[in-house]
Amino acid sequence: MTVNDDSFTNWKNREEIAESMIPIIGKLHREQDVTILLHSRSLVNKSVVSILKTHRFARQIAGEELSVTETLPFLQALTTLDLGPSQIDIGMLAATYKADDRGLSVEDFTAEAVAGATGANKIERGEGRDVVLYGFGRIGRLVARLLIEKAGSGNGLRLRAVVVRGGGEADLVKRASLLRRDSIHGQFQGTITVDEASSTIIANGNAIKVIYANDPSEVDYTAYGIKDAILIDNTGKWRDREGLSKHLRPGIDKVVLTAPGKGDVPNIVHGVNHDTIKPDEQILSCASCTTNAIVPPLKAMDDEYGVLRGHVETVHSFTNDQNLLDNYHKADRRGRSAPLNMVITETGAASAVAKALPDLKAPITGSSIRVPVPDVSIAILSLRLGRETTREEVLDYLRDVSLNSPLKRQIDFTTAPDAVSMDFVGSRHSSIVDAGATKVDGDNAILYLWYDNEFGYSCQVIRVVQHVSGVEYPTYPSPAV
Repeated sequence: MTVNDDSFTNWKNREEIAESMIPIIGKLHREQDVTILLHSRSLVNKSVVSILKTHRFARQIAGEELSVTETLPFLQALTTLDLGPSQIDIGMLAATYKADDRGLSVEDFTAEAVAGATGANKIERGEGRDVVLYGFGRIGRLVARLLIEKAGSGNGLRLRAVVVRGGGEADLVKRASLLRRDSIHGQFQGTITVDEASSTIIANGNAIKVIYANDPSEVDYTAYGIKDAILIDNTGKWRDREGLSKHLRPGIDKVVLTAPGKGDVPNIVHGVNHDTIKPDEQILSCASCTTNAIVPPLKAMDDEYGVLRGHVETVHSFTNDQNLLDNYHKADRRGRSAPLNMVITETGAASAVAKALPDLKAPITGSSIRVPVPDVSIAILSLRLGRETTREEVLDYLRDVSLNSPLKRQIDFTTAPDAVSMDFVGSRHSSIVDAGATKVDGDNAILYLWYDNEFGYSCQVIRVVQHVSGVEYPTYPSPAV
């Protein structure tokens, strides 16, 4: 047998194993509300090839590819346990088992590692939480996709309604079409139908009422059977507590803003300060996409090295706030054609760091350049550290953070030598460290951080909503602290 024949046979064998994993993953998700992860990446509703590619990803983290033959036994062991709602990382199970020297069987080790999600310890499945989207633009539609994707078990977040201003003839059909097709993020994964008579979009069986209103005061949510809902305002029209309080009407319990909050509105970056949210807090902000990109790695670097000062320069894709062609705009420069120019503008991300990381005393400055790409940005974070280090040490540390720390859902890591912005469209992390571009000289470090300013940010929004709703299930094995 030739090398080519041997490689192909090996691939076919792994395909067969991955195929056998799909029904197990699906059944655990539907029947027990268990999400199977592989190094923090969900395997729910993934294809055979996607599962194999996710296993291959481990090569750039651990130095070698993770095989489905290694993870399948742990997945099979999970089917024998009385599991409650949780997220279980079979990549972490395989890695920690390999490092364990007690000689336990896979079944015994797995039972011990996920004990917090079994038997008397398991969380009871809740009834779910209603969610309303106020606005249906770029972020609103991506958040909708994520909510629909995560509704598989029927016990988590339930997207009940979308509130928009009336757009004229065929408005509902056009909005459904924008949810179905996206020039950047591709086709919606599933089916979408429209019931114009009831003003409803039905996506993968989820009935989403489309409510037309020009102001929050016009909506009676209880008329649609909506109760104790979390409303996600992605219009950016209101940023302070007074304005956002308009949403707190019968049927709405909490308001989450997808833009930086002003005044005393808490700015939350999931993974960093989400545990500071007070149970009775009704209004909060998810800060900006750039804040979510820089705060997690900034915290990681401060924890290990100390940060004395820093500057962030963001090279940011253009947004709907800019003009396609030169025209009047209330802000300086943003009136110039977005697809034709690099546009120097301001960013509030640096000042927002203080809200998310109040213990960080280092001054952080920032500026931004909008460039002619439709999605994915990069933040160049220049830091003066509290001690000298080396490039190798920093990269080893950040690689480990991306794999084993509580920030592993926020920070990703790439060693690809020819990585470019389009490679990170659809990334669910808020920040991806580019190892090849990283520079370290003594106590100075420059990190290049890619981020999908649309999708990665939307994932962070969902994580915050899950946390305040009580359906953010624990992850096993628990990441190192």
